[in-house]
Amino acid sequence: ARAMGYLTKGYRENVREIINGAIFDSDNDEMVIVKDIEMYSLCEHHLLPFFGKCHVGYLPGGKIIGLSKIARIVDVFARRLQNQENLTKQIAETLMQEIGAKGVGVVIEAKHLCMMMRGVEKQNSLMKTSCMLGLFRSKASTRAEFLSLIK
Repeated sequence: ARAMGYLTKGYRENVREIINGAIFDSDNDEMVIVKDIEMYSLCEHHLLPFFGKCHVGYLPGGKIIGLSKIARIVDVFARRLQNQENLTKQIAETLMQEIGAKGVGVVIEAKHLCMMMRGVEKQNSLMKTSCMLGLFRSKASTRAEFLSLIK
């Protein structure tokens, strides 16, 4: 029971409390990327784990966020019963809203035990999802830069 409480602690966490004021003024207008953030979640359909890496990039709009806070935002949403598509979008929308970024890109690559140990039982499948907001969506060169840098 304690393990399940830990695995779903994201329901009891508040993003603003996690950020804890670690948003700073900055005149930096270059892309900021944190890649290979390990993430673990539970499939909302089968209650089985999925796990992998999350890559997050943003274009500051006058503010930057503390580096560890990006990984903590990933964890807040991953530590809920989830599907990968919604998880990707929640991370991107939250970062965009909280720091007023000009654009945000999030890519998640994950393996799903609900596909590996039941159903089709495919061991080497990898699901990739992305959410591009702001300039990451509207400007192809920004999106291409992000995608090339997370390879």
